[in-house]
Amino acid sequence: MSKTKTDTRPTQIVVADRGFAYVGLVDLTADWVIVSEARNIRYWGTTRGLGQLALEGPTSSTQLDDAGTVRIPVRAVISLIDTEGRLWTRKS
Repeated sequence: MSKTKTDTRPTQIVVADRGFAYVGLVDLTADWVIVSEARNIRYWGTTRGLGQLALEGPTSSTQLDDAGTVRIPVRAVISLIDTEGRLWTRKS
């Protein structure tokens, strides 16, 4: 029997300077915020801002673009917003 490994990295929305927002699995180092399985949140599609996305996940109007792994210098991060990974599961 094989066990599947559970990823313990938190799913977070990372708000960076110059208007960028990403959602994905976040690792922190001294100099970098690394977002794996990242998706750029191009259009929020909300009526109540990023907090709504964090609490409820993407809406039918939210536009996400796959971004792979994104490395953001810590100095460029505005905020990290906790969210539930299950809310961001891709719907086939």
